[in-house]
Amino acid sequence: MTKPRRLRAAAALTATALAATAMGGSTAASAAGPNCAGPVSDTWINVTIDGVRNGNGLMAVTLYADEPRKFLVKKGSMYVGRVDATAPETRMCLYVPKPGVYALAVYHDEDASRNIKRSGVLGLPEEGFGFSNNPPTIASIPSFRSVRLNISKSGLSTRIHLKYP
Repeated sequence: MTKPRRLRAAAALTATALAATAMGGSTAASAAGPNCAGPVSDTWINVTIDGVRNGNGLMAVTLYADEPRKFLVKKGSMYVGRVDATAPETRMCLYVPKPGVYALAVYHDEDASRNIKRSGVLGLPEEGFGFSNNPPTIASIPSFRSVRLNISKSGLSTRIHLKYP
């Protein structure tokens, strides 16, 4: 008698999990909202990107772990989250694997090529860009220390100002 009851309970749990997945995913996804990017987790940060000059293309937010040697190097990021760009600001959330220290780099992918356009010998960006904590970037890329962001729990917010060349 116990075995059929256990089977029914397991089937009910499976059906509930399948229904939740079909209706939009995990409870973390539901709490974070529909405009979230990145692999779903229980931790996310709300990101407001201001200074967006137009609503063309995508806004790309790159997440970096707390490892200075991987910051802004090819294949150094954890992942890139993308949402449709909106002007004058784009609001989104970005999932992070767990609470901790990270860095964010943002660029306005106006042509939706999924690559930042660069020009000249120095390879300066042609599209809008910004970083967590909005450090100065006049003569060079910011130091890793200046862009570190402590995401200690879900639902925190940050604002990043885009700069266009």
